[in-house]
Amino acid sequence: MFQAHQLLTMPSVDTRAAIRPYAFLLLTVIGIPSNLAICFAFLRALRNDSKLLTADIILCHLTFANLMLGFTRGIPQTLHSFGYKLMFSDLGCKLIILSFRSFRGLSISLTCLLSTYQAVVISPASSKLDPLKLQIPRFLTLTVIILYMLYFVSCTSIAIHGVASLINNTMPPYTFNIEFCYVTLHTFVAFFGTGIAVMMRDLVFIMLMTIMSGYILLLLYRHSKKVKSIRSSDRTQLGARAEVKASRAVVTLVTIYVVFFGIDGIMWLYSISGVWVEPLITDIRIYFTMLYSSVCPIVIIATNPKVQAKLQCGILT
Repeated sequence: MFQAHQLLTMPSVDTRAAIRPYAFLLLTVIGIPSNLAICFAFLRALRNDSKLLTADIILCHLTFANLMLGFTRGIPQTLHSFGYKLMFSDLGCKLIILSFRSFRGLSISLTCLLSTYQAVVISPASSKLDPLKLQIPRFLTLTVIILYMLYFVSCTSIAIHGVASLINNTMPPYTFNIEFCYVTLHTFVAFFGTGIAVMMRDLVFIMLMTIMSGYILLLLYRHSKKVKSIRSSDRTQLGARAEVKASRAVVTLVTIYVVFFGIDGIMWLYSISGVWVEPLITDIRIYFTMLYSSVCPIVIIATNPKVQAKLQCGILT
């Protein structure tokens, strides 16, 4: 019976061990260069135009958050998957946990801010959102600073429990296993409560961006019905079409994030429920946690004319 069980389970273990490193490597190889390319494009736009639009500034911060997530989670995860152990000291683990959890949260909140702003931009003058068309650009810097502070402060409580290794290589019962680091809490209440608090904080932004994306889709539907009987090539129509394209791109980003967050959230709840979690489940959850930071820049490059133009100029020069 033992031999039969071993024959059944070994191939899955070997397959996981063979695929896992290259799956994480693929995310890192795609995510970091593509996010760097977008940063380069916006820096080039800032140098040439001396000013960035509000949506561009939000995209810059979103790209920076995804880039740092690649550096602080993607690279260590990939190296660990290839067999590198004990990459950090206890202090290094605290700093790296604080960084990647904060930048992951910033990625969520900045996507939410982007969808909110895009909904405000295309809303009609009679909408209750219309006053925000001036308020968001005016208070954008303050809003972004508050988001950075929110996540770095709220993630400190988890990061201070980070350690590089376990005593006697024994996993305590209430431990978040990050693989290259560990976060050990003393009670199930602290363990479960921390997990729920993190999820609920992110869920607020997810719900808001979902509502705003639904509103954008409603406005786009009304717009498509209105322009069916109108054929014009003036600047107003060209500007409207540009906003429609930008809105569709934002809705695409939000849809991708909601799907990834849904999968990640379900597995996260399972992970903090106190039952033993299969390593494969952990791998899938971590993969979806990192996936948005690699997919997001691809969507931006594919849908943002300014980024495309600046990257083409950079290649030609």
